This record gives sequence, C-alpha cells and structure tokens, in this order.
Amino acid sequence: MLVVDDQALLRGSFRMLVDTAPGLVAVGEAGDGASAVELAAAERADVVLMDVRMPGMDGIEATRRICSSPATAGTRVLILTTFDLDSYVYAALRAGASGFLLKDTPPADLLAAVRVVAAGDALLSPAVTRRLIAEFVRRPEPARSPGGLDGVTQREREVLVLIARGLSNTEIADHLHLSLATVKTHVGRLLAKVPARDRAQLVIAAYETGLVTPAPRRT
Repeated sequence: MLVVDDQALLRGSFRMLVDTAPGLVAVGEAGDGASAVELAAAERADVVLMDVRMPGMDGIEATRRICSSPATAGTRVLILTTFDLDSYVYAALRAGASGFLLKDTPPADLLAAVRVVAAGDALLSPAVTRRLIAEFVRRPEPARSPGGLDGVTQREREVLVLIARGLSNTEIADHLHLSLATVKTHVGRLLAKVPARDRAQLVIAAYETGLVTPAPRRT
C-alpha cells in the first residue's frame, strides 16, 4: 500500500504500523497529491492511505485522478484525515474513495479498514452513512438523471435501495428471502451496470438518481 500525508512524522508512523502488520507492506510514501498519483501508478499499490489537506494537489483531487485512471483501475483509496466534516466525506466518496477514517482511529481498526478496502469492499461506517444521507438531504434535486439506472432490473433496484440503507449482503438476503449467492450476483451486476467501483459508489448512485430519498430532517 501507499501512504500519503504532508507530515513526514505521520507518514513514518503509518508506514511503520503497516509494515509490522501481517500480510501488509507499504510500497512507498508521498507528501502531496501529485506525487501520490505518480507513485500509485508506478508501484501498482492495492490501497492508498490518503490525507485530504496537502499542499498543491489535495487528497480529493488525487483520489479522483487515481480512481479514474486506467493505470490504477485496481487501486483503492482510503481517506484518512483529522477533518470530520460532511463536505470531505461526500467529496472523497464522490471522487471514488472506498472508505473514510479519522486519524485518531485505533491502529487495529485502521489495519482492519485497510484489509476491507484491499479486498474490494467499501468501508462505510454508520457515521459516514449518516453524513452521506445528511448531504443528500441538503441537495434539493438529484444530481443524476433517473435514466442512469436504465438496464437495472426491478429486483436489482430493490437490492440497490437496501444497499443505500446500509444493509449487508446477508441482511439483504434475509430481507428479500434470497440466497446469499443470489444477492452477491445482483450486487455484481449493479456494479457493472451503474457503473460503480464498490458499494460506496452504489450508495451515492442510489441517492443521486433519486431512487432513494432521504427522510426530511426533523425541526
């Protein structure tokens, strides 16, 4: 994995943590977004641990470039920052990040998050999901046309709604009375049709197309 942070001390700490964890290896480190984009392509990193605020190109733009480049199509980005702000959560996930953690996350949880993202899953904690929903509540109109779900079957739409509500594959299977294998097949087809890199992107698509509408805030 690649460690990206503008503070050398933090980079070193994260790299040491990763290198001492079984099955994980830090292949490099960068102090700004531009260097991160170059290194991610050069090293073919599976996961990039990305800071948000950095000089020059910030972590959001670096994430967008890494996730949109064919050279790093298989690279997952895990955002790690001290800034617990809604705008960063939305922007990071919208740019293609697969997860979002604060820098005060316990080491064991951080390593677990890296493994989750490396396996191709999205890391969407309940807190992050709540922030995403709050962000969409503030947006009066869908950001995408409902036509963005053309080709998605009715059953796949049902699965997508439940993904957007934060249910796991097992919970979706129980809710729809389907086998776990069938749910996984539907999720795989959704990823291809939407298209989306992972579950985080499916959640965003569900809200942006208006398929799922957040409940209005209580006043």
